[in-house]
Amino acid sequence: MAPTSNRTAYTALLVYAGIIGFSFLFIKYALTVAAPMDILAHRFTISLAAALLAVAFGWMRLAIRLRDVLAVLPLALFYPALFFSFQMFGLSYTTSSEAGIVQATAPALTTIIAYFALGERPGLWQKLSVVLSMAGVIFMFVMSGARFEGNSTLGMALIAVSALALAGYGVLARKMSQRFRVADMTFMMSLIGFVTFNAISVVQHASAHTLSAYFLPFASPLFIMSILYLGIVASLVSSFLSNYSLSRLEAYKVSAFNNVSTLITIVAGVVLLKEQLEYYHFIGAVLIIAGVLGTNLLRTPDKGFKTKRAAAASGKAG
Repeated sequence: MAPTSNRTAYTALLVYAGIIGFSFLFIKYALTVAAPMDILAHRFTISLAAALLAVAFGWMRLAIRLRDVLAVLPLALFYPALFFSFQMFGLSYTTSSEAGIVQATAPALTTIIAYFALGERPGLWQKLSVVLSMAGVIFMFVMSGARFEGNSTLGMALIAVSALALAGYGVLARKMSQRFRVADMTFMMSLIGFVTFNAISVVQHASAHTLSAYFLPFASPLFIMSILYLGIVASLVSSFLSNYSLSRLEAYKVSAFNNVSTLITIVAGVVLLKEQLEYYHFIGAVLIIAGVLGTNLLRTPDKGFKTKRAAAASGKAG
């Protein structure tokens, strides 16, 4: 059982996984009205507007100094800038199933990077649990008919880079959470996302002479509903929950919950979109849940979990 001090972090992770899992439905709705880059631009415009509103009403208090901006900038570049950019372009060259398989490697990448960057050392059973969770995702996608084709190599490579960016974010956020407040990190992520994606979208529209159509999607009630969820809930709130969890838990433990989001997406598709539920979905679900539980609950000797900082502190004490 998780320590009492970590229960809030695990609750935040479960809510985060649910939010991300349902976000794919709203992305599908939004794509019926607007282009991918326009969705990202409007998504982070709404996210930043919500953050500024929270600051104005005192719901979010910031303590960002000018010198802190450059320090936090790499975090926001990993996520959302690099992650969403490579994910979007990757999906242009490959199928969602292939992308899902490659994206499932994010927890393993996080574990590897966290080992070298943070000194996080999961035990053997926890490493196997990470692999088990990945296997659950891959199994479901393969059984659903995913096929790797030669012309999708570029797409899968771009998705792999997006998974690497997500892993980099997890490790960097874990490290920065010891120095910066969660609210400050979350606000900067919304700000960088706003600047990045609006700049790209405006340039695209300007080159195509379609600037007049920039706000056209807002004429659709379906788009408004979708972009409010994506901007406020799936961007601002989910980033806050993720950053908070990373301030309390090891990066590889938090990353394992990304595969729970995939499971929730599939369940949501079955319930809301009337998609068919097959036997392999149940098998994959069991593997994912078992893997996440194993990653977070299996115990190993304390020396297996010492970070570099903890190891240094114990060395000084000796």
